[in-house]
Amino acid sequence: MSDENIASLYIVATPIGNLSDMSARAVEVLKRVTLIAAENTRHSGHLLRYFSIDRPMISLHKYNEQQRRKTILNHLKKGESVALISDAGTPLISDPGYHLVSFVREHGINIIPVPGSCSLITALSASGLRSDRFSFEGFLSSRQSTRIEALKKLSDESKTLIFYENPKRLQAMLTNMRDIFGGQRKACVARELTKLHEVIITKSLSNLLSWVSNDLYRQKGECVVLVEGESQQLDTGDIEVNRTLSILLKELPIKKQRRLLLLC
Repeated sequence: MSDENIASLYIVATPIGNLSDMSARAVEVLKRVTLIAAENTRHSGHLLRYFSIDRPMISLHKYNEQQRRKTILNHLKKGESVALISDAGTPLISDPGYHLVSFVREHGINIIPVPGSCSLITALSASGLRSDRFSFEGFLSSRQSTRIEALKKLSDESKTLIFYENPKRLQAMLTNMRDIFGGQRKACVARELTKLHEVIITKSLSNLLSWVSNDLYRQKGECVVLVEGESQQLDTGDIEVNRTLSILLKELPIKKQRRLLLLC
């Protein structure tokens, strides 16, 4: 266990919607540190006030992270602890913080994660898609040609694929997925997770696209999109048939192999 009495950089997860998901440890850490680095100080200010956390904040986002990391390192070298939070969920997951953590680690500073909410894991756990192997792809490009190219490269991936998406691009994204992966591939849209109007729906890509297209309200709110892996479409019977066929082909003469393959 890390020593929480020495100067440390804490990576603190915050709620993705429901404030009751804030852990007691996260609150305790944020009340104890000298400084809080937040993606958006105005946004995070509401969260801190809700939990009566009165600590100085500085902004740390993708446009100033390279400069802010030196400021934060100076605080840490003086023996002060600093917490990093994002607007929602676990920092660094499609959020700034990677450059800071890498930089601080290179200088031998103690880094302590304070785990909590993460929308991709929350969505995966309730999607009904396989969760033993998955690949998080983050946000796809807003440019359709680049997005299509990225999806084509993933079309044979056997792991469950997980994406974040801007709700304004959700319909276009699902259309591209249907065209590339096929309309029967299962997928899930999880939006407004842990909030009042939370929706987690799993259907074939064709049916999911229709569901989203038929109601503009379904194209609002933060979205996580999951797609089953390519090999997951084979059921147990298909796998067993292929295994048996493979064994037979190894044992039969070439002429009989050809005859068997023609029958298949």
